[in-house]
Amino acid sequence: MEHASLEMSASARSQSSTAHDAIDRALQDLVDHASAFAALSPTDRAALLRACMPRVSSVAERWVRAACDAKGLPFDGPSSSEEWLAGPMATIRNLRLLAESLESFARRGHTGLARDKYHRTSLGQTAVPVFPSALIDAALYGGFTAEVRFEKSLSPDDAFAKAASHYKKPRAAKAGVSLVLGAGNVASIPPMDALYKMFVDGNVCVVKLNPVNEYLEPFFAEGLAPLVEAGYLRFVKGGAAEGAYLVNHALVDDVHITGSDRTHDLLVWGPAGEERERRKRDNDPLLKKPITSELGCVTPVVIVPGPYSDEELSFMADNVATMVVNNASCNCNAGKMLVTSKRWAQRETFLAKLRATISKAPTRKAYYPGAFDRYQHLVGDRAKVEKLGEAGDGALPWTLVFGLDATKRDESLFTTEPFCPIVSETSLDGPDGAEFMAAATKFCNETLWGTLSAVVFIHPRTEADATNRATFETMLAELRYGAVGVNQWTALAYALVVTPWGAHPSSTLQNVQGGLGWVHNTFMLEGIEKVVVRGPLTVFPKPPWFVTHRNSHEVAQRMVALEEAPSLLKVPGVAIAALKG
Repeated sequence: MEHASLEMSASARSQSSTAHDAIDRALQDLVDHASAFAALSPTDRAALLRACMPRVSSVAERWVRAACDAKGLPFDGPSSSEEWLAGPMATIRNLRLLAESLESFARRGHTGLARDKYHRTSLGQTAVPVFPSALIDAALYGGFTAEVRFEKSLSPDDAFAKAASHYKKPRAAKAGVSLVLGAGNVASIPPMDALYKMFVDGNVCVVKLNPVNEYLEPFFAEGLAPLVEAGYLRFVKGGAAEGAYLVNHALVDDVHITGSDRTHDLLVWGPAGEERERRKRDNDPLLKKPITSELGCVTPVVIVPGPYSDEELSFMADNVATMVVNNASCNCNAGKMLVTSKRWAQRETFLAKLRATISKAPTRKAYYPGAFDRYQHLVGDRAKVEKLGEAGDGALPWTLVFGLDATKRDESLFTTEPFCPIVSETSLDGPDGAEFMAAATKFCNETLWGTLSAVVFIHPRTEADATNRATFETMLAELRYGAVGVNQWTALAYALVVTPWGAHPSSTLQNVQGGLGWVHNTFMLEGIEKVVVRGPLTVFPKPPWFVTHRNSHEVAQRMVALEEAPSLLKVPGVAIAALKG
């Protein structure tokens, strides 16, 4: 998702690194409480999670203000909604949904998805719908759905039986100790990664915060105080030295990193060179501990040609602009590569609408270390580059690179995640419709780097055609991404939390691509291949995560309150605020 803990530039050095002896004490504290954590029943664990919810809510405003200050966003403006939604809101939702799953397991022996929910798709793959799973979600997100698809070897019975395996085993004498190397870009990633390691995998956890957002530590510690005070969770700070010390510490049993593939390979295989290559050939990793990861993607946005109205094209442009502008484009699932058809008659109209929408967005502080270097490396002096907005004062312009040659496999924008405000476009030759979908699938799978997320826009009338529908189902089955969004951004697969978040399992330790393993996943599913999130082509009222929403900050604050104490009585207030957008 970002270029993480062990690759910090000088400007991202920790301001208050935790001393090694303090790290030793933190890890020993966790070990000392590992037996007590292992002994907790699902009901006891749910109670701990619920005890955290009002505490996170109580720090939410201070948390968001600190993040806005760090990223140069006005706290009282719409852009602050990004920090409300991707910070406290997602974290509270994660706490609540994990608690509900554990309470369900205690009552019924499953986490909320009964056996009759599991089915086979039209192509025979086992799947289960995970969203909406409650009436309040159906009311808030009308028309949005999500399903988990499992590895093709699993039957519905197998998938149901494998879920929540940690809670189906005899209780261990003590829990393991997990290390989370935290992300620096999205505020909810460190606490949510820790919650997964603790309440799905069943370990106590130490989180090393990233120097970029270590300022959030007081809010994490206060919000998750019931876990910290019980001795089950610890936060530490530091850069590369502290990260390396933790990874190799004798008291750490496994590692989870949200970062870059380069950091992952440095940890697992050692420095680049002949010895690393030898280790890969011999499957002899330097790091012998289990490691899971989320490492990013050049996220494609495929637009299947169709009979889009002018209103639909405008809404799609707003949707894609949101994928680019949100968080200064420092998201692992930021829309980075538009994939269009050269025969699509509306291509130029759509690109013009996208250009116009992005040009209205104020440029953002390029807060993430290395953004200027990556920008220069990827843009350089290439032709056909459009720069929108004013640079300066630490900002980079929104930058459009349209018309890339799809046959040029070594194009740097195909192989490097920008993590800065660049969006590119390439067009494929050949017929439209079914043949375009097949060509786009091959291009995404074989040319673009990463296996985390992809977005596909398809018009309902196009999908209604029997041939197109069959080809589209094949496309969804064959895209090698852990999350596929249909007509909506895959950030929803991150934020809904019931949905597992991670890269496609075709990734390997030697060729890690977008990462290994899953997080979030509050139904505790196993054997996952991907998540498919669907939404309407247009939505009314406008979703609060859209960068063109004028009242999104008020909507976001109402959604935080709703997640803490869900009630259908709160839905009208959210809807009224959303109508002002």
